[in-house]
Amino acid sequence: MTLRDYVAFHDHYDDPRSGLYLRLLVVQDLISSVLDEAPPGPVRVISMCAGQGRDLIGVARRHRRGRDLTGLLVEADPDNVAAGRDAIARAGLGGLSIVQGDAGRPAAYSGAVPTDLVLACGIFGNISHEDIEQTIGFLPALCAPGATVLWTRHPEPAEFLDTIQGWFAGAGFQPGPLVLPPGILFSVGSARLTGTPPPFRAGQQLFTFVR
Repeated sequence: MTLRDYVAFHDHYDDPRSGLYLRLLVVQDLISSVLDEAPPGPVRVISMCAGQGRDLIGVARRHRRGRDLTGLLVEADPDNVAAGRDAIARAGLGGLSIVQGDAGRPAAYSGAVPTDLVLACGIFGNISHEDIEQTIGFLPALCAPGATVLWTRHPEPAEFLDTIQGWFAGAGFQPGPLVLPPGILFSVGSARLTGTPPPFRAGQQLFTFVR
């Protein structure tokens, strides 16, 4: 199996003709909405499989509350980590840090929980259905009460998106509307935790990328 080049992959975010470019804008808009609605004070965040952090850092640079963002970005690729670390430094975002690690292992988030926002973008299309369900079931342990999770996946088959929404509901979240641009092969979802977060425990492997 040929593994995707996750550094070159980021070039698509710079191409306005790319679906990933549009997906980035949608995710950034939803992050902005979370900041708009958050009470005064720090807004704690975890970004899983963060890449170069373009979604989160892009919002933090320009939003009036961007410097309230504090938390952790976890990314496996060292070149992406270096690019993200440089972008954080250049933007003066002292509350954010990016580390190289396996985002599929809960231990990567030790010391960074609970959070008000979890980004699980670019994950669900690259792992098995069983791992998606397991990961969603674990997400409440990363969250503070009322936290928001943002997630992405390609929208085919369409009925599987309903399955994902059902898994979120079963884990104690209120799923939000899906963003499904016509003719573009991506979907963006959000979910707000309405249940009680369980204790955080670092142990099991949540997911492993299959491509």
